Amino acid sequence: MRVRFILCALGIVVPALARAQVTPAKARQDSIARADSIARADSIALVKQLEKELGAQAADTSGNAAAQGPRAAGGYMNIGFVALTDAGWSTEADVGAIQVGDHDPHVNGFSIPNVELTLDGAVDPYFKGFSNIVYKLDKDGGTGVELEEAYVLTTSLPANLQLKAGQFFTEFGRQNPQHPHAWAFVDEPLVLNRMFGPDGLRSQGLRLSWLFPTSFYAEALLTVANATGGTTSSFRSPDSPEIHGGVINERPVEHLSDLLLAPRLTTSFDLTETQTIVLGASAAFGPNNSGPSAKTQVYGIDGYWKWKPAAAQAGFPFLSMQGEAMLRRYDAAQRISAADPTVTLPSETLRDRGAYAQLLWGIKPRIVAGLRGEFASGDAAAFDSELRRDRTRFSPNFTWYPTEFSKFRVQYNFDDRKEIGTDHSLWFQFEFLLGAHAAHKF
Repeated sequence: MRVRFILCALGIVVPALARAQVTPAKARQDSIARADSIARADSIALVKQLEKELGAQAADTSGNAAAQGPRAAGGYMNIGFVALTDAGWSTEADVGAIQVGDHDPHVNGFSIPNVELTLDGAVDPYFKGFSNIVYKLDKDGGTGVELEEAYVLTTSLPANLQLKAGQFFTEFGRQNPQHPHAWAFVDEPLVLNRMFGPDGLRSQGLRLSWLFPTSFYAEALLTVANATGGTTSSFRSPDSPEIHGGVINERPVEHLSDLLLAPRLTTSFDLTETQTIVLGASAAFGPNNSGPSAKTQVYGIDGYWKWKPAAAQAGFPFLSMQGEAMLRRYDAAQRISAADPTVTLPSETLRDRGAYAQLLWGIKPRIVAGLRGEFASGDAAAFDSELRRDRTRFSPNFTWYPTEFSKFRVQYNFDDRKEIGTDHSLWFQFEFLLGAHAAHKF
């Protein structure tokens, strides 16, 4: 009964104190601060009393608890729901020809490119679990569902080691591991589409990381994963003929070299008291399906810089820059043309490259302006591929966050597809968040 009384007190007293604080008048700021301190003190006292009561109850039932076995210390589970809605118009009637990302706007008019249900929590004292289930509507309004991520993380390995196991985004560069609601722009950079396909690089496997014992942040990571499936575009994906132009060569997994290996090094340090920089280098090695022993190599470097004054309020103002550059070497074997079985394509090395750079200016609390420039290009080959055409794009945007749970964004794209022409697009995006959502990396 006493526990119920304390819970009722928490439900009545704390909101009442919080409502008493709300006033727009600057002259009452001191009284607000005092009220806030009183509310906090009362809340802490009530919580401590509740913990004491619960602790007493736990002691009374310790025999039953012991019989049930060990429980996760501080166990919890968070549930989150994030939804993106896009709307806009492009001079290109076939919007999918220029918005090739799986979570980009799909059509002129309205799109639902990403609705994400997230679960995360403590499994036991040794593991945390994470899951992301994505719903989306295609250009015809059909609903698609995918298990984007489902993995566990260790929490108690020695020597600064951590293991991730399951289905997850490969930690290559800065943006590939990010979910669409964390992007600074409406659409995915062209170079990521070029190297990793419309849905990014992710697969099933293991990732081992080691945090260097240094005074600044430095980490080494190695992912070992399957090289097959629709989200391994540069490797043994069923969509690979759009890269190499040939008939798929089916090849089983017989050796470690038949898997995808992705090492990464990253570090971060403070340049000054108000400036921080993050640098990284990544690679991905694995088989492709143009021939029985064909390989692909992808290399990337990335950087992030942020300035925020010491007197910043709620993180504003700020200025940040982010960029990535990538290079792909795709060794295509001699193969039968997928378009014409009477034609044999020669063995050749397909080279592609691309980069993007983006600038964000946090003008004032919850208002951010951005500008992104990018390109992707590929060397000539024995066949033509829409995926390897040269292309550039410039994108200014403006984002307003009414609160941390909602977002409005407007973005203009100027696309230049070499030998095809230029296009103009204007996109609007709205996002809302329900429940909890895990924090994102700096």
